[in-house]
Amino acid sequence: MKYTLLATMIAATLGVTACSQPQQTSEQASTEQQQVQSEQGKAELGSFGVDLSARDESVKPGDDFFMYASGTWYQNYELPADKTRYGAFSALADRSEEQVKTIIDELMTKENLNAEEKLVHDFYKAYMDTEAVNAKGLTPIQDVLTTISEAKDVTDLTRIFGNAWLTDAISPIWGGLWYNRLNPDEYQLNVGVGGLGLPDRDYYLTDSERFQGIRDAYVKHIEEMLTLAGEDNAAEKAAAILALETRIAEAQWPREKRRNRDLTLNQIARDDLADSYPNFDWDTFFAPSGLKVPTLNIAQPEPVNDVIAIINDAPLDDWKAYLTYHTVSNNADLLSENLYQANFDFYGRTLSGQQEPRPRWKRAVSQMSGTESLGFAIGKIYVDRYFPESSKQQMSELVENLRTALRERITNLDWMSEDTKKNALAKLEAFRPKIGYPDEWQSFEGLTITDSDLVTNVRNLRQFFQNQDVERELQPTDRERWGMTPQRVNAYYNSSFNEIVFPAAILQPPFFDPNADPAVNYGAIGAVIGHEMGHGFDDQGSKSDANGIQRNWWTDEDRAAFEKKADMLAAQYSEYEPIEGNFVNGQNSLGENIGDVGGLSMAYHAYKLSLNGKEAPVIDGLTGDQRFFLAWAQVWKEKRTEQSMLNQLRAGTHAPGRFRALAPRNHDAWYEAFDVQPGDALYLAPEERVRIW
Repeated sequence: MKYTLLATMIAATLGVTACSQPQQTSEQASTEQQQVQSEQGKAELGSFGVDLSARDESVKPGDDFFMYASGTWYQNYELPADKTRYGAFSALADRSEEQVKTIIDELMTKENLNAEEKLVHDFYKAYMDTEAVNAKGLTPIQDVLTTISEAKDVTDLTRIFGNAWLTDAISPIWGGLWYNRLNPDEYQLNVGVGGLGLPDRDYYLTDSERFQGIRDAYVKHIEEMLTLAGEDNAAEKAAAILALETRIAEAQWPREKRRNRDLTLNQIARDDLADSYPNFDWDTFFAPSGLKVPTLNIAQPEPVNDVIAIINDAPLDDWKAYLTYHTVSNNADLLSENLYQANFDFYGRTLSGQQEPRPRWKRAVSQMSGTESLGFAIGKIYVDRYFPESSKQQMSELVENLRTALRERITNLDWMSEDTKKNALAKLEAFRPKIGYPDEWQSFEGLTITDSDLVTNVRNLRQFFQNQDVERELQPTDRERWGMTPQRVNAYYNSSFNEIVFPAAILQPPFFDPNADPAVNYGAIGAVIGHEMGHGFDDQGSKSDANGIQRNWWTDEDRAAFEKKADMLAAQYSEYEPIEGNFVNGQNSLGENIGDVGGLSMAYHAYKLSLNGKEAPVIDGLTGDQRFFLAWAQVWKEKRTEQSMLNQLRAGTHAPGRFRALAPRNHDAWYEAFDVQPGDALYLAPEERVRIW
């Protein structure tokens, strides 16, 4: 359970490492090469910004555009043992890790550190001191384990649940500070249910040999972790934990229902909470957070009541075993290597197909790089060193070009009335782009970090950010706050603020290269910009207006026409079957798919506007349109383990990359560019192509 403020975003990660003496790393050499290329005006990839050697020209574009664009790379690339997936996002994340590694390397040997540099230095030193971490074993979390073992009743359990944000235990009910969807200038508490150890309720409820095997392995894993924690009757307790989590899974809504913003908007005054959701001590639950927000939103009303019943009904000893296991498992990355390895063997190897743990320095960087860790302290240095202001300016221009394109597209829609268009255009004009880094940096004044106590450092960070939330909870919402750090390879749309956010690290090849052919930049970062704009107009984001207020600004007829198109797209993606018997969930991934298909339309339109009526040159035998769509497809090149693919299908909100690469099949220009004809596997008749934005 988290009480801290979270942002809606797409998924991607990054990391860091250190050496004892400053020296040129492969990353530094690569960066110098990029700088030389930039000075010479050369694209980083190929001759114009696309890696043509990745193509498999034996594959017809109309049969499998993913393999045509990236098939040679896919067939020859060997997935590293410490990864579950690799692609364009991963390559940039690796680069960002190495860049942050260089920053930390220097801080580890630098004298006269400033206050923020000292925080980074000491946290990293504590994390990398494996001898000290191993010597402590379970001692750093023994206070929590003792509290769990001494719990005597449901009130004690509730107090432990309410403190999970600090101790990284677990709770079947969670509460997080978020924005009031009916008044984005106010904060409120969003309350829902969680508490599962497997990625999604499907892992508990799907009756198949594959999922039964995962459940069997999960029980064995729980038994091992409980044994390492010194628990008696570990096998019996492990079985009880699975049974308990299965009950919680049964109470939860399916994932596609949980993303329906109409169903998840259920506001209630805090004073009325006990009457509407009785038999749970809400005051005890919220007390550790210190939050006193008067308005709450219950994201899953019926499941909350059902989980309350489970809390009161299930045996106390089962709850204590559940809390013990999850406290050890959730903290394993901060504890001795034997505990970490046991946890990795299930969550890494069995559940995700990862053969080896990530190097410890990368785990340290991941731990440090979040928005509620030291990510912005590192990000400030990262931006100064690796993000030129010229990229921010060029990105700002691209955003405005995409805004112009979408404005024209909305104006010319044949399925939307003038009344709804007026509201849609008002929302578009109100879009606020944030590019590169925050204008106001996170302050770390008052934070204490030691170089010798890792778990205490993590708790100090959590308490530090929790205290900030308590300080601001009754104030107007902070619209300058970022939900990602600059070194994060990603982007996101925040519907409450109607803002699109692009951290510095994504503004690199293959997404953005100032020296690439314009068709490539429009097909890559242009479509990413369009994707984020598209979230403001997808099946859920379209339920908020220009001011971020959730309300219906559509006519009934226009909404029905929109939903008909959205249903067609959901059905299209639901036909993709990456693993036998396991399909893409077109309804759960609908918002992302609308973002992809619509974003590609916006980017293509903007690219055509940029040509000012002229014909694009042919480069290396490829037309401008071909380069545009190839750039899009190569952004989504990826290779992943089957286990990782299964996790994505059942628990992710995005279609896997190889199917995101197929979004162009909904665009007429793609058919013309690659001579896609009836009979080709990806061919859609014109009336079957989904055109929304």
